[in-house]
Amino acid sequence: MEEQLAELRDLAVHARNRLTETGIPRVAMVQGKIPEHELNAVYDPMVNLVLQGGKSMTVGDRTLHYGPATYFVMSIELPAAGTVRPAPGGEPYLAVALSLQPAVIAALIADLPPIALAQKPEAGFSVAAVTPDLMDAWVRMLRLMRRPADIPALAPVYEREILYRVLQGPLGAMLRGIAMPDSALSRVSRAIQRIRRDFAQPLRVEALAQQASMSASAFHRHFKAATSLSPVQYQKRIRLLQARTLLVAHGQSVSSAAFEVGYESATQFSREYARAFGLPPGRDAERILAGHA
Repeated sequence: MEEQLAELRDLAVHARNRLTETGIPRVAMVQGKIPEHELNAVYDPMVNLVLQGGKSMTVGDRTLHYGPATYFVMSIELPAAGTVRPAPGGEPYLAVALSLQPAVIAALIADLPPIALAQKPEAGFSVAAVTPDLMDAWVRMLRLMRRPADIPALAPVYEREILYRVLQGPLGAMLRGIAMPDSALSRVSRAIQRIRRDFAQPLRVEALAQQASMSASAFHRHFKAATSLSPVQYQKRIRLLQARTLLVAHGQSVSSAAFEVGYESATQFSREYARAFGLPPGRDAERILAGHA
């Protein structure tokens, strides 16, 4: 697979240290050192392939490490803290990602033999070893950057192949879960969308469980398995990330940001913010803004 990896690195050489569009729908790339606050964010569902260097992703109490021999799948929206590192020889971190669309996965699954979904709670993110077939599909996908006229006809084909290879691998259940509306993972995903939309409002776990057609205990079990967070912890993480945006991008005061994201106490907000990001809100915002200067 070294030849495939070398070609992928060459194809993605123009990536920047932020999400860089490729011209291929749902495919992006990134290279180099990425600011910490940009890696500490809510991540959308994706298949992520590291071409050079390595990456760690922490969600809740779970941290995964992966590099060029592995790929990462996140099937639901998750607040995560990422860190990237260069290759042992000093070459910069380099990766490509395919955003996941449940409708695309569902259309593919409809063409495959039926398979029963596991009833046990499923994780919403994990890492697996890259196969030569999966790597080959990525090579053909990124070659389209040099033949943009072929993108409309061939990108959907190569996207299906990448998804097919993932479906056939050890992380396939996560893709099937988000593509099937009655699965526990899909119901957790819908609850997540509700929490994200109403993050500043008081959280009623019983109401979320009822909407998911689960008992409160079953909902909590499935939610924690999928996200490594309880629903309350998930909401708190969303609130703190949103507050960080208000402080840095909008210049709001600490108390104003705290109340806007749903905190009733600015003191409690500052304490939880410092625990999450390592510095009190004001000092953290100053550090980020100084890095932009």
